[in-house]
Amino acid sequence: MNVLLFGASGFLGRHIRQRLAEEMTVHSPTRQECDLVTVDVRALTALLTKTRPDAVVVAAGRIVGSGHEFVLAHTVVVAKLVEAMALSTPGARLVRIGSAAEYGVVPHGHAVREDDAADPVGEYGISHLAATRLVERAVTAGQLDAVVLRVFNPVGPGMPAGNLLGRTATRLREAMAHGVARLPLGLHDTWRDYVDVRDIAAAVSAALRPASPGAVVFNVGSGRAVGTPEVVRLLADAAGFRGEITEGDFAPDAARSAAVSWMCADLTRTADLLGWSPRHALADSLATVWADVDGCPRTRPVTV
Repeated sequence: MNVLLFGASGFLGRHIRQRLAEEMTVHSPTRQECDLVTVDVRALTALLTKTRPDAVVVAAGRIVGSGHEFVLAHTVVVAKLVEAMALSTPGARLVRIGSAAEYGVVPHGHAVREDDAADPVGEYGISHLAATRLVERAVTAGQLDAVVLRVFNPVGPGMPAGNLLGRTATRLREAMAHGVARLPLGLHDTWRDYVDVRDIAAAVSAALRPASPGAVVFNVGSGRAVGTPEVVRLLADAAGFRGEITEGDFAPDAARSAAVSWMCADLTRTADLLGWSPRHALADSLATVWADVDGCPRTRPVTV
């Protein structure tokens, strides 16, 4: 299979590329070669005609920015891809990385299903949901063969600085390097479904295989919600930090996360139709996060 992957240099894209390259031929243009935000439909169509992919995987996007930037990076990009693929490679499958933020507020204790109501609370989720709706419309109209993977909270090496666990790992390294026994962090009383990046990459591979997936939207998560303070403590344990995590200042974008107190995926559809289920435990995932960040040897033991 010949796959065209956009976003291969990003957090998720690097892991997706590594997995797909073990099984398929992967072409991954750099942002300089093809920036999906700035490229026009004509140039995108020309690229698709030249590479003739059997599938197009879109792992490009952004997690911080303005509403305008989110719409450009998610919604407009998909609109261009749908048009360009319909013109040049109508038989190719589009696999787009979506987001659990498309769901919005979910009742506490409920494992959200793909056909549950989607009502995102901010521009980020709205831009992803609008992109999903464009994909669904194209599939319904017979323009495109496509799958959207609604990824919940990804965990693994290379987490961006805008992510809570990425920030926490960096703060833990600094605290341990200086022998600090108390680490102040702003942590909301929220619950999230954390999924390993290796499992996400496997889900992309699974989405490319069926001749007919049987649906457009698929949840990609662990199927288990974990409290934010608990996952931070687990990361601290993985780092060997035995000090205390205390109340501290929140990140500037923390309000968006706090608006949704609970998130957990129902994985029935993904397991039944794609044959995919997560394999990596959260403790294992957090160990890879710490191993990636801990590039400097510890100089002082941390005790309470």
